[in-house]
Amino acid sequence: MTDFIAAIVRPEVLVSLLAAIAIFATALVLLIPSMSRDRLPSRMRTMAVERDKMRASRLADLNKKDGISLRQTPQGFMLEIVDKFDLRSSFDTEEVRDRLKMAGLRGQAPLVAYMVFRLFLPVALTLATLIYLFLIANFEYPPIVNIGISLGLGYIGYYLPNVFVQNQIGKRQQSVKSAFPDALDMLLICVQSGMSVEAAFQKVASEIGPQSLELAEELSLTTAELSYLTERRQAYENLARRTGLPGVKGVATALIQAERYGTPVGSALRVMAKENRDSRMMDAEKKAAALPPKLTVPMIVFFLPVLFVVIIGPALIQVFGWD
Repeated sequence: MTDFIAAIVRPEVLVSLLAAIAIFATALVLLIPSMSRDRLPSRMRTMAVERDKMRASRLADLNKKDGISLRQTPQGFMLEIVDKFDLRSSFDTEEVRDRLKMAGLRGQAPLVAYMVFRLFLPVALTLATLIYLFLIANFEYPPIVNIGISLGLGYIGYYLPNVFVQNQIGKRQQSVKSAFPDALDMLLICVQSGMSVEAAFQKVASEIGPQSLELAEELSLTTAELSYLTERRQAYENLARRTGLPGVKGVATALIQAERYGTPVGSALRVMAKENRDSRMMDAEKKAAALPPKLTVPMIVFFLPVLFVVIIGPALIQVFGWD
C-alpha cells in the first residue's frame, strides 16, 4: 500500500495524470459542440410545412363539395388495426387530442400510434412476462403468483403510453415556461416598434428558437393560425390550449381582451411580461429552497463515509502498523 501511494505521488506521475486530464477535457470541449446538432432549422422547416398543411386543410374545408373532403388520413397497418378494432370509439377523445398536442405530437399519425400502443402494449407485456416466468426463469413461485405478476405488468403497460405523453408534456412545458418571459419582452419591443401582431409573433419565433425550440414552434403555429382563421381569438385560445400553462393562458386572455375592447396591446404585454418574470423568479426560489433537504441523503451516504476514511484512515494505519 505504501509503495502504491509513493508511486502515485511521484512528480512525474502526477504531471502525467494532470496532462491526461487536461487533454481529455480539451478534447471533450472541442468535440461536444461538433457532435450536437442544430435542430432549429429542421424544426422551423417542420413548422413551415405544418403551416402549409393547415392552410391547405382550411382551403379544402372551404371548397368541400358534395361531402368530399381533400383531407388525407394516415395509411398503414396501424390504421387498419384502429379501424378493425374500432379503437376510435374508446380512445379518440378531445382530451386525448389536446394532450397529444401539448406533448408536441400533432397530426393523425401520433394519435393512431397512441391508440395502437394502448391496445397491444398490455398484451405484449403480459405475454412476455408469462413466457419469462414459466419458460425462462427458475423462480419457485406458485403459478397463481406468476399469473398475478404478469397481469400486474400488463396493467402497468396499459398506462405506459399515458406516462410517456405526460413526460413529454412536462419537458415541453418546462422549456416553454423558462423562455416565455423573454419572448414576451421581445414581443413587447416588436409591437411598440410598430409591427403587427402576426409579424411580431413570427419575429419572436425566429429569435427565441435557440433558447426554446418548443416555444418557437408554438409561436409559429400561432402566426399561421392568425393568418387564416376567421377569428383571431381562436388562435390565441389554441396557443393557450396547446401549452397548458397558466402564464400563456393569461397572455392569451389579455390579447383577446385588448383586441375586443380596443385597449393598447403594449400595455397588456408589459404587465404580463412582468408577471411571468416574477413567476419564473418564484419558481427558481422554490427550487433553491428545496435543495438543502434533497442534498441531505446524498451527503450522508456519499460524503460522510469518505470524510471519515480521510480523517480516521491515517490514524488507523499508524495504530495498527499497516504498510
